[in-house]
Amino acid sequence: MAVVSPSVTLLPAEASITNAEALRIRNDFPILGAEVNGRPLVYLDSGATSQNPLSVLEAEQEFYEQRNAAVHRGAHTLAVEATDAYEAARAAVAGFINARPDELVWTSNATEAINLVAYAMSNSSVGRGGAEAERFRVGPGDTIVVTEMEHHANLIPWQELAARTGAELRFLPVDDDGALRLEDAAGVITPATKIVAFTHASNVLGTINPVADLVRLAREVGALTLLDACQSVPHLPVDVKALDVDFLVLSGHKMLGPTGIGALYGRSELLNAMPPFLTGGSMITTVTMERAEYLPAPNRFEAGTQRISQAIALGAAANYLSETGMHRIEAWESELGARLVEGLSAIEGIRVLGPRAGLPRIGLAAFDVAGVHAHDVGQFLDEQGIAVRVGHHCAQPLHRRLGLTATTRASTYLYNTTDEVDFFLEAVGGVRPFFGAR
Repeated sequence: MAVVSPSVTLLPAEASITNAEALRIRNDFPILGAEVNGRPLVYLDSGATSQNPLSVLEAEQEFYEQRNAAVHRGAHTLAVEATDAYEAARAAVAGFINARPDELVWTSNATEAINLVAYAMSNSSVGRGGAEAERFRVGPGDTIVVTEMEHHANLIPWQELAARTGAELRFLPVDDDGALRLEDAAGVITPATKIVAFTHASNVLGTINPVADLVRLAREVGALTLLDACQSVPHLPVDVKALDVDFLVLSGHKMLGPTGIGALYGRSELLNAMPPFLTGGSMITTVTMERAEYLPAPNRFEAGTQRISQAIALGAAANYLSETGMHRIEAWESELGARLVEGLSAIEGIRVLGPRAGLPRIGLAAFDVAGVHAHDVGQFLDEQGIAVRVGHHCAQPLHRRLGLTATTRASTYLYNTTDEVDFFLEAVGGVRPFFGAR
């Protein structure tokens, strides 16, 4: 029996979310009524983790209260209902990015999803063989391409793959405005390139990368593509068929879902050419004392007891976002993001990172406050009830490229309001005077 997510605050399909509607949406999120240090919570850290609507919280609770059982391994009613709910969630999340359910693999997070692909590329000899399997073979003379703006999760697995196989790791640089230097791409992506792994939207810069251009360059040399969509899937419409990528990873807790759940999208023919990442129960067809045969994807990548309640809750999150409307969410966050960037840029001593005005970006802003460390900025804001991210945001090479060690980042979502952004800007304006910075 499939779980249908509880109703959400439905909004007109044509228009962007308005400030009044965002205020109504907030009623779906219990935590947004909290106080921090005696002040109303102003949550501007959704780029790190988003908050959960009641429909998501209730979906997970309902599983444990009404159908708690293992999936794909029982004939009793609870097991059947649990399996149906689990697979309905897979279909919901797959549909959310215009993929088929058999193209979506549950993982513990996006980091595991990237490592799954990197593992396949260092262990292709144990795959199923065939022409597709050859595309995963990596060795000396081959190159792996990433960008200079990657989150560590989409950098370190490829560093390790290069170290294990003797391949060379190369990167596409960014310019001073935080945009990829595409004019350098032809010299980086070559016939020796096996995979191009890049972020859709930077978690530091907010830059939305030109996916079509990078996919085209990879296709021309026969390279695979992997898109880190952790910062795009929650905030703008994403269609894997239109993007034409081979792999895409997403993170549940950044898109209103619970922690401990993510997903890997992969083309079916590629997933079925890859060796399993983890082995054990639930991913086999036949086992003897000498060998085992594996199920087709996605089940061959889901060994052992899975994150059942988290998957079901993530399905509810995808339904919530779909019913609200991703185009409307994108438009609202674009407005909030522009308000953030313009307001911060007007404050003396503030350096805002990211693309110049007029270039596409998601609704976040990372910034440096002259004379004040990012952690001090974060603590100052926290005293006023404002939650932001401070540090290098798991992107040390990018910060180093920009001449920084740490920044403060404010990131918006569908439940934020213009009043919250204005309150935040007023607070930031008081940082340097408070610390006596010059």
